[in-house]
Amino acid sequence: MNATTPMCPPRVPAPMLDEVYAPSARGEEALRGGNTRMPMDQLALLVRFDGRLSLAQIGAGMPQVAPDSFLSLFQALRDAGLLVLQETDLFQMQLDAQLQNSRMASGNANVDASVVSLRREGYYVEIARERAGRPAKQSAALDIVVVEDEPVLARFIKTYLSLDGAQVRLAGNRAEVSAELSKRPVPDLILLDVVLPDADGFDILGRVRQHALLKDVPVIMLTGKATRESVLKGIAGGADGYVTKPFLPESLVRAARTCLGLPDNRPGADPWANGDAKSLKWQFQAAA
Repeated sequence: MNATTPMCPPRVPAPMLDEVYAPSARGEEALRGGNTRMPMDQLALLVRFDGRLSLAQIGAGMPQVAPDSFLSLFQALRDAGLLVLQETDLFQMQLDAQLQNSRMASGNANVDASVVSLRREGYYVEIARERAGRPAKQSAALDIVVVEDEPVLARFIKTYLSLDGAQVRLAGNRAEVSAELSKRPVPDLILLDVVLPDADGFDILGRVRQHALLKDVPVIMLTGKATRESVLKGIAGGADGYVTKPFLPESLVRAARTCLGLPDNRPGADPWANGDAKSLKWQFQAAA
């Protein structure tokens, strides 16, 4: 089955295909709490539920997933309490379906609706998952590479993480990224913007995952690309976290600690313990 072939609806009772689900409170925590242990395939499906699309529409928008696999993933999310059934206006749903079907075949209409949902702006998340198989840290200080082309934000992130004891290296373009990722020691964590002046963050992520020395380094996408489509692209590319801008400073550290397998309540972990740091925090939050 190729990417242009509409997916056959999964084998579930016909009425269920019209049901609309949204993330439950527990599901929202997985998407915005900065700490999840969900398998990535389940997480990628959870991202697609928006409280507007029916189960059939979501399935039709995933032609690469076999119907039985789709159904298994959906049932796992529902059984885990990560999804909640939405109250729907059946008359409006039928009207929408008739309008869609007047333009195109039903299968393509479902795919079209799914694509529109994925590309809708304003999908803000704080996803982070501990990276399995990461080599044990040999020294106390963390070494972090921050790929960010906006100088003020880059300096803020560096200052913020340095207050927490990390050694931070900055890169804002293709040449700087190549230089910093080639240096030793191998970084413990990479914070990666998507939109750079001469490079694409998703391409950099792909190269990192193919690099012999960097393939196990946790990567958090830290970006203004706030659509479901972008989040799914990051997850599929091997990102361990996805934090959308604007973000709170605490969200960044929480996601970083999750990906590194560090506790969130280490003694003295709060970098805002002194007045200067708190002032910096307030300035950043006001600017965001």
